Amino acid sequence: MAAGPDSRLLRAVLEPWCPVPFVAWPMPGLPGWVGSLDLVVVLAPDGSDHGSALAVTEALRRGAQVVVAAPEKSLVTEHAEGRWCHLLPIVTGDQSAAAVVMLEFLDRVDLGPRTDVEDVAGALDHVATVCSPHQDLSVNPAKLLAIALADRTPVVWGGTVLAARAARRVAESLRRATGVSAIAGDAEHLLPVLESAPLQDLFDDPLESDSASLPPVLVVLDDGSDEPVVAEQRDRLVRAAGERRVRVETLTCDPGATSELARYASLLLQGRYAAAYLQIGLTGE
Repeated sequence: MAAGPDSRLLRAVLEPWCPVPFVAWPMPGLPGWVGSLDLVVVLAPDGSDHGSALAVTEALRRGAQVVVAAPEKSLVTEHAEGRWCHLLPIVTGDQSAAAVVMLEFLDRVDLGPRTDVEDVAGALDHVATVCSPHQDLSVNPAKLLAIALADRTPVVWGGTVLAARAARRVAESLRRATGVSAIAGDAEHLLPVLESAPLQDLFDDPLESDSASLPPVLVVLDDGSDEPVVAEQRDRLVRAAGERRVRVETLTCDPGATSELARYASLLLQGRYAAAYLQIGLTGE
């Protein structure tokens, strides 16, 4: 089982592949069934989380094998000692980076799919280049998305398991950066939101709109999946948006990203850049 921030990302990656049952547990502590036959992986990117430290202590007390991704000198690593505990030292507080380090380890012990760290790093480098503040608005997807979201309520959707996870993280980033409502969910949960959106008059002045009831904008995170179910859900959402004259914005991942994890990282970082640009535009900070 996985505990700590982004444990659900590990579940999304591992569930289709892992040869044993896998559970994500993002809450403090551990479920009561964890024991000596279990492997507990703990993500603690900043190392100061008391809940993660408690999870490590409790897992070791119950005799479970433990793998921890955390800074070497931190509260969590102080509890990660013993013959059944393995530490993966990290030097960044980024949740996704800690998850990639853990996934690479699980790949090496044949408990996870192949994790190409260089592929993920290449995808992130590509996003950092195309979304750079020095890139002109016309070719910067993050700046374009930020402008599209400035007077709208973001409704973020991703079709695959990892794209859906990225959608939730992007919505979190938008809420944190601006304080404005932003939602993410499965197609069946978002369709009622789009279908009930007030029909916008093409001649309405957006400057006179009520800020408490901003119209939605559908943000599609496209990771290149060609699965028929994903395509059908996307068509339903786009069609519903079109019927209510709701704007649709699409983020696509780095075309050079070959793995699902790299495509996830590409979409997530673009969304974070957009949130940062939106925060600057709305608050000046």
